[in-house]
Amino acid sequence: MQYGDLLRFCDFTFMAGVARVVGASLWSLASAPGVPRDVRIDATELTNATTLRWRRAPGPDVAGYEIVWRATTASEWEHQRRVGNVTSATLDISKDNVFFGVRSVDGAGRHSPAVFPLPQF
Repeated sequence: MQYGDLLRFCDFTFMAGVARVVGASLWSLASAPGVPRDVRIDATELTNATTLRWRRAPGPDVAGYEIVWRATTASEWEHQRRVGNVTSATLDISKDNVFFGVRSVDGAGRHSPAVFPLPQF
């Protein structure tokens, strides 16, 4: 009986493709601007509008920010709105029905990963 991965069962062409995808993903993340810091969702007033606040992302290449959101049942971001080079924004969307995120955008249009906000009471 043989245990473990055996060389004869490895598909090196497939593994090379996976390595290329991983390398491209790492390059994309390394080229993106830094993420916004201390992202918060204002929970002091329970209204249908949602206010998000954050600190600027590190680095000189940040041109602005986007707020992204999705239904609580969705697995990917469904909507985005550019809000400019600001550190807070209010959207006329209920915080009860969606998940929010804030991401940085650089001058070339590259996006940082989205940061989920923590509640601010």
